[in-house]
Amino acid sequence: MSEAYERERQNDSRLDELASKVTALRGVTIDIYDNARDQEVIDQTSETFSSFSTTLKGSATRLTRMAASGNKVAVLKLAGILVAIVVVLYWIWHLIF
Repeated sequence: MSEAYERERQNDSRLDELASKVTALRGVTIDIYDNARDQEVIDQTSETFSSFSTTLKGSATRLTRMAASGNKVAVLKLAGILVAIVVVLYWIWHLIF
């Protein structure tokens, strides 16, 4: 009887050890998943900025062609857009800081 009790106690002890190892492994797995998800967000942000850069370069090229065409109304529109952008950025800067 005593021998069966001792084996049961050893089994319970090993079961507790195994449960703690499984919990630790689960924590590591969750950390790896969170890190991979964060990396995916960084990659998506990088792709968004790359796309924005390409779009901005295309817009700048079109605006340069428009200004080079000599159309005074187009040049005034371009100047108005630039002034508006500067004012909005100034306003946002003072709103944040």
